[in-house]
Amino acid sequence: MPDPDDRRLYTRISRDIGRRIIEGEYGVGERLPPERVLAQTYGVSRPTVREAIIALEVDELVEVRMGSGVFVIATVPKGGVRVEDDIGPFELLEARRAIEGETCALAAQRIGPAELLQLQELLDEMKRAGTAELERCERADYEFHLVIARASENSGLVAAIDMLWKSRDRSPQYQLMISKAHAAGVVPRHSEHLAILNALRAGNPETAREAMRAHISRVLEDFMSATEVHEVEQARQRLAKQRERFALRA
Repeated sequence: MPDPDDRRLYTRISRDIGRRIIEGEYGVGERLPPERVLAQTYGVSRPTVREAIIALEVDELVEVRMGSGVFVIATVPKGGVRVEDDIGPFELLEARRAIEGETCALAAQRIGPAELLQLQELLDEMKRAGTAELERCERADYEFHLVIARASENSGLVAAIDMLWKSRDRSPQYQLMISKAHAAGVVPRHSEHLAILNALRAGNPETAREAMRAHISRVLEDFMSATEVHEVEQARQRLAKQRERFALRA
């Protein structure tokens, strides 16, 4: 019986590349083919390839070096063990966009004054926490989305959204991605959450759906660019160390 996990495209790709690394096709110090080439080779999108690379990073088989590519750093996995139900960060956000968009539209028709007040308080909490208290800000963000789910008055949607948010906390891949995003200065945006709240206040399902989908789409884009920003910063730090070393020799 086929492994259910193999249905995930990024998992199949990461396992195939991992197998090639372990079998010696890609040796330590060698560079993997570019992301664009891998996408063409496997017939998938570049975000799917990016998820596969993240999985290999979690296993500490590869290292991403800005301006140079993805390099093999080990032939035996050393990283955290991926849980059986791990969901790639881009897949998870794509699922959230689909489910939370419709949930927000439904909530716009059913939300009450008490829930709107609670959302405003959570929005204020996110703004107060900001980048100085990321854990507090992320917690308020989670509660904000869960209040909207409850306002839909559909227990199935509440359970689905809660599961997706908790999956990210269990996912080594998502945690690696979000650490890079935080390092790049990505935090929950007050303006986007305010747009969602205003749509809910107006009781407009279409506007609420689009506001939520736009918000999660922006998170997807930020996550894609965050890896690039993180790699640029790593390259800058390496260059600074090289300059310091050569300055000491002078």
